[in-house]
Amino acid sequence: MWIRSTMAYRASFVMTTFGNFAATALDFVAILLMFSRVDALGGWSLPEVAFLYGLSGMAFGLADLAIGSMDRLGSRVRDGTLDTLLVRPVPVLAQVAADRFGLRRLGRVVQGALVLGYALASLDIDWTPARVLLMPWMVVSGCGIFCAVFVAGAAFQFVAQDASEVQNAFTYGGTTLLQYPPTVFAQDLVRGVTFVLPLAFVNWLPASYVLGRPLPLGLPGWVAFAGPAAAVACCALAGLAWRTGLRAYRSTGS
Repeated sequence: MWIRSTMAYRASFVMTTFGNFAATALDFVAILLMFSRVDALGGWSLPEVAFLYGLSGMAFGLADLAIGSMDRLGSRVRDGTLDTLLVRPVPVLAQVAADRFGLRRLGRVVQGALVLGYALASLDIDWTPARVLLMPWMVVSGCGIFCAVFVAGAAFQFVAQDASEVQNAFTYGGTTLLQYPPTVFAQDLVRGVTFVLPLAFVNWLPASYVLGRPLPLGLPGWVAFAGPAAAVACCALAGLAWRTGLRAYRSTGS
């Protein structure tokens, strides 16, 4: 329904998609401005940072496209409109994810893909079968991890009711963090996004393997291939949090 509504005004769709593309591109412009003053950032060259940026942008963009409307749950809990979703013969999670589905978010995916294409054209990578396998593996696993973060953040809103900005700190904030090399951050932060909230599996770990760099924290090379396992674990925990929050939900009574 939302896609049909969007395509009914195609000029508006094109303009909003381009606006989404341009707004997200400003993040990469900031990186370009940094490299106009330095040759390397944390020991990483511009194409290598662009590689991180493109992978993070594509993975997050796909998750945002599919399930980015989850941050609206808090307002539904507050005003009681979540009740209308509970009586429909459709999973509540699917309904919340599809609420005001924004096809314009494709702009972020396209922008990330273009930056990734620039990085791949600029880098001299020894394409072994393992490295070729990791490319789609990274995008799909990263999308799954970000989807889990969206769902877990939405589940928290059953309790907090007005926590969309807390959720955004881990979703939008997480993708911004991953746009930069791990060498510019404190070791404690790198450990946190590796072993606590495993965002490092989106690109830091597998990208280091593809680029022939040592993995952060001195981890062995096989960890670079653990992204799918991390994504499955995150989705399972997020699903458990969602079911727990939904069972604890009490209507406003209005």
